[in-house]
Amino acid sequence: MNYAPEMAGVGRYTGEIAQHLRASGGDITVITTPPHYPGWKVMPGYRNRYSTMTENGVPVIRAPLILREQMKGIWRLLAPLSFALYSAPVVLWQILKQRPTVVFCVEPTLFAAPIAQFAAKLVGARTVLHAQDLEVDAAFAVGHLGSRRWLKKLGFAFEAFSLKRFDQVITISNRMAEKLEEKGVLTSRLTVVRNWVDLSHIYPLRDVSPYRAELGFSAEDFVVLYSGNIGAKQGLNVLLDAAENLVDLKHIRFVVAGAGPLKTELTARYGHLQNVSFLPFQPEAKLNAFLNMADLHVLPQDKGAADLVLPSKLGGMLASGRSVLVTAEEGTELVEFLKDAATIVPPGNSTVLAEAITVQAGNRASPGSETTRNECLQQLTRTTAIDRLSSVILSE
Repeated sequence: MNYAPEMAGVGRYTGEIAQHLRASGGDITVITTPPHYPGWKVMPGYRNRYSTMTENGVPVIRAPLILREQMKGIWRLLAPLSFALYSAPVVLWQILKQRPTVVFCVEPTLFAAPIAQFAAKLVGARTVLHAQDLEVDAAFAVGHLGSRRWLKKLGFAFEAFSLKRFDQVITISNRMAEKLEEKGVLTSRLTVVRNWVDLSHIYPLRDVSPYRAELGFSAEDFVVLYSGNIGAKQGLNVLLDAAENLVDLKHIRFVVAGAGPLKTELTARYGHLQNVSFLPFQPEAKLNAFLNMADLHVLPQDKGAADLVLPSKLGGMLASGRSVLVTAEEGTELVEFLKDAATIVPPGNSTVLAEAITVQAGNRASPGSETTRNECLQQLTRTTAIDRLSSVILSE
C-alpha cells in the first residue's frame, strides 16, 4: 500500500528498497497505491486511479483504493481491502507475464498477499514478506475495529493462513519476530532487519538550526519536537495534555509536525494553546535542520501498540544528536533497545510526561549516554541494514 514519494513510515523504506535493488542490477516492478499516507489523501500530482510510470528508474503500477480523510473504524479495514481487490488482477497478470524470481510483499497490507502467493506458486517464484506492521494486532489494540469478536477471529485466521505460506518473513524488531513465531511462522524462515537511518543525511549540526529563527524561537526557548504520523498509535493527546499542563512555563515550546487522521481533531482540541505549534511535514532537503531545531525529541506511543511496531522515526531522533524522551513500559523492546540513550517514562500519563519535560528543560536536555546512542545507531545504519535485507530477499 505504501511507497515513495511518501515520506513517513513504510512508504519511505519500501521506496528505498526498490531503488536499492534496481541500482544493484535487479529488474524490479512495483505495484502499489497512489501516495496517500499519512494524510489519507492522494498527494498532488497523482490521482486515485490505475496508472503506470517510471519513478527513479523503477516501473511503478498504481492501483486505486477507497480513501477518506477521517479513516476510522471500518474505513481502516476498507482501505487495505479495496487496494487488495483493485490490485489483484494487476498482480496476477504481472507475475504470470514477467515470471519473477522473487515476489516481495509488504505488510501493510496482508490482504494483498494471497493473490501474490497464488501467482508466485504458478511461476515457481520465491515469496518474501516484509512485516513492517502487525496490522491485525494493531487494528484491535488501538481500537480501530472495536471489540467485535467474530471480526477479530476472522482477522487472525486470515493472518495465520497467509503468514505460513511465505518462504521468508522479514520483520523490524525482535518482539515482532516473537509474535510472528506465535502466529506459526517457522524460526528458520524469520529474519529481523530494523528500519534504518541515513547517517549521511541526518547528523548533529555544529551551528544553531536556522529553523529556530524562522519559527521565532529564542536561545532561551526550550523546544520540544514531535515529527511524524499523527494517528491513534502515537498517543499524541498525552503529549498535548502535557503541553497544556506546562502552558504557564513560557520558555517551553512544543512543535507537532506531520500529518495523519487525527491531526484535524488534535488541532481543534489543542490549537488554542500558545505554547504549541502545528506544522506540516517539512521538505526532505531541510529535514536535518528541522530535527536539529529541537532541544528534546518526544516519542509518545499508545500503550496498546507496544511491541507491535518499532517506530521508524527513532533513528532520525538519535542521529540528530538531540535528547530523546520516550513513553514506554519496562520490558518492551523499545526500552531494552534504548537503555540509557534516552529518558523513558510510562505511557498514558500526561502529568508524569510534563514533569519529565520540565526536568529536561532545567537540565537543558542532557542527551544521555553517547556510547549507548552510538551502539543503537550502529544497528540502524542504512548501508548495513539495506544490504542485509536485500541479501535475504535474494537468497535461495
